[in-house]
Amino acid sequence: MTQERRAELTAAGIDVEAALERLLGSEALLERLLGKFPEDGNYQALRSALETGDLERAADAAHTLKGVCGNLSMTALYGLFSRQTEALRRGDAAAAGTLMEQIAPAYEAMCRAIGGQGDGAR
Repeated sequence: MTQERRAELTAAGIDVEAALERLLGSEALLERLLGKFPEDGNYQALRSALETGDLERAADAAHTLKGVCGNLSMTALYGLFSRQTEALRRGDAAAAGTLMEQIAPAYEAMCRAIGGQGDGAR
């Protein structure tokens, strides 16, 4: 992984060193896992569930995204999905929906930085 790539990922909100530590230093594994992030259907499932008011499904999707972001050291997104998961578990659809105003651009930026298009992010 080049220094430029590390800087790009860091600028997107990934703690590259923490992610590599979790993955026993394997840059190839990190790149492979990052490449799968935009393909994961949970973001679209979250958006769809929020639109239809299915808070249980939305909470499941947000919780899964929180875990993925935590494991990949996507610190800003992890924090946002953590807050959203808590709001959804409280049944606070308004707060969960409002958080999408911060989540959507952060998710799109992350997908651009890792080279994906952002499944349903638009």
